[in-house]
Amino acid sequence: MLEFLKRRLKSEKGAMDKILVTLLLVIVGVGAVVGLNSWVQKQTNSVQKSANSAIDNAIKDASKKTNSN
Repeated sequence: MLEFLKRRLKSEKGAMDKILVTLLLVIVGVGAVVGLNSWVQKQTNSVQKSANSAIDNAIKDASKKTNSN
């Protein structure tokens, strides 16, 4: 009976370690997804501002050429 309890405790300890490692990996995965989402959002805003600036400059250049003709 005592041997059975010892084996049972050892197997549960191993199972607990696996559960803790799994939870750690889940937390790291969620953090990575949140960080990636934040980085992509910042990059999207930066690209959108650059595109708007380029479009505005192109419109200004086109209107200058049209007015000079």
